[in-house]
Amino acid sequence: MTDRTRVERIADYLDTLARTRGNLPPLPPEIEPADLDEAYATQEILQARWAQTRGPVVGYKIAITTKVMQDLMGIGHPCAGAIFNRFFYESPVTIRRSDYVNVAVECEIAMRLGADLPDRGRPHDRESVAAAVESCHAGIEIIEDQNAEYQKVSARGLVANNAWNGGAVIGPAVQDWRRLDLAALGGIMTIDGVEQGRGKGADVLDHPLNALAWLANNRVERGRPLREGMVVLTGSIVSTKWPKAGQTVRSSIEGLADAVARFS
Repeated sequence: MTDRTRVERIADYLDTLARTRGNLPPLPPEIEPADLDEAYATQEILQARWAQTRGPVVGYKIAITTKVMQDLMGIGHPCAGAIFNRFFYESPVTIRRSDYVNVAVECEIAMRLGADLPDRGRPHDRESVAAAVESCHAGIEIIEDQNAEYQKVSARGLVANNAWNGGAVIGPAVQDWRRLDLAALGGIMTIDGVEQGRGKGADVLDHPLNALAWLANNRVERGRPLREGMVVLTGSIVSTKWPKAGQTVRSSIEGLADAVARFS
């Protein structure tokens, strides 16, 4: 059972850093969550607070689903975080870089749900979640890392801080996505037309639907199942990049329309 007083103290620390736009240092021992359960409990307190100014949760991101991101972060398993309505965009969009302490971007395959994914009495798998996917999209995750030192961030610290989600941009919907082999789709992220990295769907837990199944089970375990209409970012196939003001980021996934964000 989590210690509510301790969890509130961790949430206060992270909320203050977010509100005051402070840099994110390695969490001191008295603030570091003791385990993932405490980390997710902290995240849920922050989500309730942030929803007052950022709007309701409209979906989730999955972090650390690919080797390139595991190597960058030094974390070996996925982590979940919420996406808020105020920072959810449809492509193309212009985003103010000054809204962030230190904004970064990632290239993803996104999915919108056409049905709930509730507790069904047994774990969700690739087939059960596929039936709920209404459309697929190229996606850009916006990251707010607050100038953190990536290799000094634990999975518990990342989870507690809502997995650093700063928003999401999705390209136009592709509803006949079942004709595509999602695992084989190649993706490229460019900034001002210059390639920043590339990957493929299979980099994401061997298949993007495996990532969605992981998230569906994670949300059921937390009593917050995924709902119809939510958007899920399945994990970056390209390592994190940091755009400058005036630059344009493009996420291009084979078979899907591009997601484009310009940072002013």
